[in-house]
Amino acid sequence: EWNQQRRPELLRLFETLVYGKVPEPPKPVRPTFQVRSEEKEALGGTAVRREITISFSEKPDGPRLDLLMYLPKVAGAARRVPAFLGLNFEGNHTIHSDPGIALARGWVPNNPDHGVTNHRASESTRGSSSSRWQVQRVLSRGYALVTAYYGDIDPDYDDGFQNGVQPLFYQPGQTRPAADEWGSIAAWAWGLSRALDALETVPEIDTRQVALLGHSRLGKTSLWAGATDPRFAIVIANESGCGGAALSKRNFGETVARINTSFPHWFCTNFHRYDGHEDRLAVDQHELIALIAPRPVLICSAAEDLWADPKGEFLAALAASPVYKLLGTDGLAVTAMPAPAPDQLVKSTIGYHIRPGKHDVTADDWNAF
Repeated sequence: EWNQQRRPELLRLFETLVYGKVPEPPKPVRPTFQVRSEEKEALGGTAVRREITISFSEKPDGPRLDLLMYLPKVAGAARRVPAFLGLNFEGNHTIHSDPGIALARGWVPNNPDHGVTNHRASESTRGSSSSRWQVQRVLSRGYALVTAYYGDIDPDYDDGFQNGVQPLFYQPGQTRPAADEWGSIAAWAWGLSRALDALETVPEIDTRQVALLGHSRLGKTSLWAGATDPRFAIVIANESGCGGAALSKRNFGETVARINTSFPHWFCTNFHRYDGHEDRLAVDQHELIALIAPRPVLICSAAEDLWADPKGEFLAALAASPVYKLLGTDGLAVTAMPAPAPDQLVKSTIGYHIRPGKHDVTADDWNAF
């Protein structure tokens, strides 16, 4: 009943009421993959750096996604390695100071502190987010690390859905998605699936072992991508809050009304019906986590990040546990919310991690990942 009836029903409800469905395009969208650059002796000879451009249309100036990957050098040429895949906030060049990473080519958010004032990437931002990615630590453990800039898929501002992938799916005369069609989060999730398509062409990566991760709004995205694409082996949502792992009906921290007011483009138009009326929603976020079952999912919180509602994130993980147990796993191994502590991790099929500190991605989070 779960697989044939309830899960498809919940998926349709989330598509229709929260994130929006991916519409049928007037003509097929067939992304193409092209290796843009490769350095076999990157990072002092410890890794291979490769950049792949995913083109979503035949037009040279059409939307494209630049994928950056670092592959560890491992013994045995035939061995495929597992990988972490996640979107980044300001461009691939921000995850490491490596001068060989190409600057982001599209719109990026302004960051006056780093010299970005015209929505164009700058050398001054190279490596500015390296603490969030821990590239060399990941490689030393034998994983590949793959990332792409989320704004390549759909720029993160309310542009009426004119500058991302959505126009490729508009029917003749259509100028924006219908009320039950995708907002930006669903578009970013669709882009993650296309990134996984590209990884299936990379012989060094075992695409049966790709862990999908995201922080904050991209944590919301990773949960939705994991729910809609069963190829992702593990889903990690770091401090994903409202519209992510936190229960909407708690009305704590960031609420549905606040998030839809500040970011009207993230969710489908239908979701705005529930501004201040979360009690009327036919779903809540524990059911989103349950859609990933029985694959492992890790929900991560920070004690001082009350805007993301750590308690609501934990309670959603706990409430998803019955479905995980129904499908033969241990679900969440605890029933009481743990106290925040360094290197604290509930290591069950539904994992939960809470650390001291604020909204960020830290080395302690990576220990849990």
